[in-house]
Amino acid sequence: VQLQASGGGLVQAGGSLRLSCAASGRTFSRNAMGWFRQAPGKEREFVAAISWRGSSTYYADSVKDRVTISRDNAKNTEYLQMNSLKPEDTAVYYCAAWDSFQPKRVGGAYGGVDYWGPGTQVTVSS
Repeated sequence: VQLQASGGGLVQAGGSLRLSCAASGRTFSRNAMGWFRQAPGKEREFVAAISWRGSSTYYADSVKDRVTISRDNAKNTEYLQMNSLKPEDTAVYYCAAWDSFQPKRVGGAYGGVDYWGPGTQVTVSS
């Protein structure tokens, strides 16, 4: 089972990027999926998540209104469209999946991820 993220890169502040996460080895059409990020010297943090059918989406306060998560179950792929990027969005972005229809919460925060991808670097220059 693999989750492979792509689409990261270097972008100027105010720009946009679209991350993709392709799953292989099994279908994730019945799994919630999401994105987390980790900036240098900081803990990994939740960014966004989407339910198995895509009918429910969840966002961190720091990115909502600038980020849209979506999925295409026929392609076994999820996406993260990021707009109006800021230097503080610079981080390694990890795609994630849960063995549940909805993302799990642990101690009040989204977590308890069952599958992780290797991450893709996003760098936003000022």
